[in-house]
Amino acid sequence: MNGFENQVVLIAGAKGGLGSAITQAFLDAGATVAGSSRSIQDADFQNPRFAAIPADLTVPDSAGFLVTDVIRRFGRIDALVHVVGGFAGGMSVPETTDETWDLMLNLNLRSALHLLRVVIPQMRQAKRGRIVAIASRQAAEPSAYTSAYNASKAALVALIRTVALENQDAGITANTILPGAMNTEANRQSNPGTDPSKWVQTAQVAAVATFLASDASASITGAAIPVYGPAI
Repeated sequence: MNGFENQVVLIAGAKGGLGSAITQAFLDAGATVAGSSRSIQDADFQNPRFAAIPADLTVPDSAGFLVTDVIRRFGRIDALVHVVGGFAGGMSVPETTDETWDLMLNLNLRSALHLLRVVIPQMRQAKRGRIVAIASRQAAEPSAYTSAYNASKAALVALIRTVALENQDAGITANTILPGAMNTEANRQSNPGTDPSKWVQTAQVAAVATFLASDASASITGAAIPVYGPAI
């Protein structure tokens, strides 16, 4: 038994370098997965337990429509895994534009906030739930010239920690994962000549996510778990 039979997992950001690995890991573990991204379809994952529900979670109403659809189809949400995010940087703090700040806050923070507002009441009613959000090593160890990204991911960690504190009475856990540089297609293209074997492998992050969504992690909440890989 892997612990996910008859479990409904909502994965926000289910498609892409990390999202696809996390989605596949939950399907392999026996979960029923509602996978959401801006562009996604059932055929993206050849599994009868996968349902694609497109949504732009930077739009508040989209989160409500998404959760309503998941509840209508499956009756509940046992776990939320929030993978939605993006990166922009390359300039100093004075040079970073308001547009970059808005982009990072919308993708990396507000998308999670919009979803949490509608998922948490469902979990509180059920008196159980698992929430896992993908942040970044840079939330804890910022690098130069990425201020908006760093701040948005740090704010995500604080938000999830607050959710953990506010909902520990209802059997809900909430944790973040802090990956280092990951071996994704986008990162390989952005960093040619770098050895991707020294980066965090997406399967490793997916393994931590499935653990945090399982019953085995019931005593872990409010944690920010580093997954930095061999190139520490």
